[in-house]
Amino acid sequence: MQSRWIIAPAEKLETGPISWGEICDSDCIARLLMRKGFATSDEVETFLRPRLSSLSDPFLLPNMQAAIERIFRALDRRERIVVFGDYDVDGVTSIALLAEMLRAYGSAPELFLPLRMEEGYGLSRETVERCLEQHRPQLLVAVDCGTSSVTEIAQISQLSVDVIVLDHHVPKSALPDCIAIVNPKIDPSSPFHYLCSVGIVFKLCHALLKTRPLHGFDLKARLDLVALGTVADIVPLRGENRLFVQRGAIEIARSTRPCLKKLLEISGVTLPILTEDIGFRLGPRLNAAGRLSTAEKSLRLLLTKDEGEAAALAEFLDKQNRERQSVEKEVFLAAEKQIARDYNPMRDAAIVVFARGWHPGVLGIVASRISRKYHRPSIVIGVEANGIGKGSGRSIEGLNLVEALNHCAQLLEKFGGHEMAAGLTIREERIDEFAAEFRRVARELLSDECLQPCLHLDHELAFSDLSFDFLHWHEMLQPFGNGNPHPVFFAREVESVAIPRLVNDKHLILRLRQRNYHQRAVYFDAANALLPPTPWDIAFRIRANEYEGETRLDMQIQALRKTEPID
Repeated sequence: MQSRWIIAPAEKLETGPISWGEICDSDCIARLLMRKGFATSDEVETFLRPRLSSLSDPFLLPNMQAAIERIFRALDRRERIVVFGDYDVDGVTSIALLAEMLRAYGSAPELFLPLRMEEGYGLSRETVERCLEQHRPQLLVAVDCGTSSVTEIAQISQLSVDVIVLDHHVPKSALPDCIAIVNPKIDPSSPFHYLCSVGIVFKLCHALLKTRPLHGFDLKARLDLVALGTVADIVPLRGENRLFVQRGAIEIARSTRPCLKKLLEISGVTLPILTEDIGFRLGPRLNAAGRLSTAEKSLRLLLTKDEGEAAALAEFLDKQNRERQSVEKEVFLAAEKQIARDYNPMRDAAIVVFARGWHPGVLGIVASRISRKYHRPSIVIGVEANGIGKGSGRSIEGLNLVEALNHCAQLLEKFGGHEMAAGLTIREERIDEFAAEFRRVARELLSDECLQPCLHLDHELAFSDLSFDFLHWHEMLQPFGNGNPHPVFFAREVESVAIPRLVNDKHLILRLRQRNYHQRAVYFDAANALLPPTPWDIAFRIRANEYEGETRLDMQIQALRKTEPID
């Protein structure tokens, strides 16, 4: 489907309470900042130069005081504490961070992960039974799960086990009755809805240290774990998340953890650490084991202090990631055959595909690829031999996926997640009816405009504007990601001055000219692209690249077309 190119209007910088000329000498950067809705110059300064001293009081999170009091009681009485987590990167980094904190206070918590293939996500009946039998906890801390586990937590509590929930998932209705649910999403007025679970665990650790300081424990150094989980969980990089990731990337770069040194080495990541390195190189390797079997090795990697063990585990996860890519490709190609047969873009506002035997660990990635390719909310369901389907969904802007699934709740065994990503369980015989209902609901909730893919362009830039001073200001907008997207610029009437060069059988290197200014650019995954006659309009991003001790400006083409008027 052809994208419509839309360039943002060039707002007047003289209006409003902020004197943009005093902040920055680039009209383009000023407008990018202006669109973020800052009310004062101090807010702009905090965004451009975030400081750990600006972190808010952790006790502003709901039920934090009750959680802290119960944890200290458990520590003082030497109770058996179990940290129960999820198998994705947010889950394992949350467990690792809380384990390091509790160990520093002298506890020896047991760490528990569900078996993805046998037990599924969160506090399932089977998982709870195994956890209680193995560890006999007196306090169970559920991380990255539990907000909707009303029945399961009630059963745990009946056995005289106290439960604390540290989670960020959207509550569906009633909340579990437990010691404390530290989840900003249970309070509509909370300003911290953007936090993922490892961010909430960091806030809990901050609250513990404020209440009972611990000499020699450097919480700042643990921001490496927070950055890993925050980026991998694709939560918005705004508020404190932005600070967590910015400072956390620095901590990853200088970390003494054997795991991070080995992961950086095996994934080919060089300094400086960018969000794309975390999201596309480090995160997938930590996720791989949990997707295909158990995340136990990912957790062990994060916690080990042994160089040899770290090297072996990093190599294992790298191998698992390659296997995951192979399984993902197989499922994606099978899903594409269904889409080619059944999907009509003029009729269908959503896509649902399913089959027996699809590996549950790759369904979310496949759903994400389908959603991006077809610009439709997409749900991919793998049906097990017992006739139970496990599905994962990804949405597009304009559709809250949990809200849409709530309209189909009568057809589902269970579901949960976020606005843009969700999981579900369904009986095989109900999938066809669910698919029809989900497509109907999506059609009702999505406007025609939402269903038309658009390429949003932030600002028109001439090649003559691409100076190192501009690059400096651009890099101050980092880290880029969900909620703080990498700016996409637009240049018109660009000529190609050399035959495009193919590299790695995938990418094109272009030599471009706009009037008297030349620029080298890379066009990723464009080996088979049909390039129109020049002159071109190009949509591009820029980034700083360290090469042989020098910083250079790299241009990355996002799209190009024959020059034409733009909206």
